[in-house]
Amino acid sequence: MADGGKMVPTKVSPTADVYPKRIMEYIEGFLISKTLFTSCELGVFELLLGSERSLSAAEISQAVGASLDGTERLLAACTGMQLLNRHQDDGKVSYSNTEQARLFLTRSSPLSLYQSIHYHSKTIYLCWHYLTDAVREGRTQYEKAFGVSSGDLFEAIYRSDDEMVKFMQLMHSIWNICGKDVVTAFDLSPFKVICDLGGCSGALAKHCTSAYPECTVTIFDLPKVVHMSKEHFIKEDDQRISFHEGDFFKDSLPEAELYILARILHDWTDERCVELLQRIYKACKPGGAVLVVEALLSEDGSGPLTAQLYSLNMLVQTEGRERTDVQYAALLTAAGFTNIRHCLTGKIYDAVLGHKKA
Repeated sequence: MADGGKMVPTKVSPTADVYPKRIMEYIEGFLISKTLFTSCELGVFELLLGSERSLSAAEISQAVGASLDGTERLLAACTGMQLLNRHQDDGKVSYSNTEQARLFLTRSSPLSLYQSIHYHSKTIYLCWHYLTDAVREGRTQYEKAFGVSSGDLFEAIYRSDDEMVKFMQLMHSIWNICGKDVVTAFDLSPFKVICDLGGCSGALAKHCTSAYPECTVTIFDLPKVVHMSKEHFIKEDDQRISFHEGDFFKDSLPEAELYILARILHDWTDERCVELLQRIYKACKPGGAVLVVEALLSEDGSGPLTAQLYSLNMLVQTEGRERTDVQYAALLTAAGFTNIRHCLTGKIYDAVLGHKKA
């Protein structure tokens, strides 16, 4: 409250039952994420997956090469996070994976988020160390975090072959979880020739060919990304998926009936987005469309929290931001697209579809 222009401190009775539960949870969130990162890095969940029985802390510590005391504390925290089951038999304590850990935290699972967690731990986490600087300066912090120039966004992100593969594995794991939902948010069966711009590992292309048996998909990406995708992710015998090398801001785009931009526009400013969308509109066949896949903010920007945090991440890592469906519609309209609709999937990523007149 203000009193004569002065701020009056809030008075709290010393006997009042006040506890900042939510704030404490946010503070502890840092500890929770690091516990998850460390457990994955040490291979705890992988070890338990390969065991025919639950294992004691001593067995786990020896297998992962960690101290017994530290391992006991880590396992206790993972139990509290409901990532591990704790068993007690004749006074002996042992541990096993919960179903969530088995499905999402082990490398061999088709739904594994291990690579996503690894990328967050080793790359995104380091960038977020400079979040305060990013907010003050309004720009990416790659140079401070990794000592590389952020003048060319993807030269920074793909600063080494190892980093490129990590990023591709991140995208691959995300679309293994969310891909089907976004490619079936709208009925895309009328579009037989699809081009996935910045298609990376090809995970979304696979979901397209699975959901729409009559379609073919061309993955358009930088030459070094295409090379890595062929080497690590896409089998040569997949006849319905092909590749086209190029830079979508500089090179000619292959003609298609549908273009997919999945987690692409959020990397760029409004001006660069319109530039890219205009190039797509020019290449698109009459009656074709563009599918934009992003984490949509609510119309007033008040949520969801995940999209708000992702927008901060875009500040730290790129020159872009997360947007509302109305903002994406404005970008699509500026490029010439009409009949623009959006669909909330109920998961992290949503879909916006814009059409080119026949």
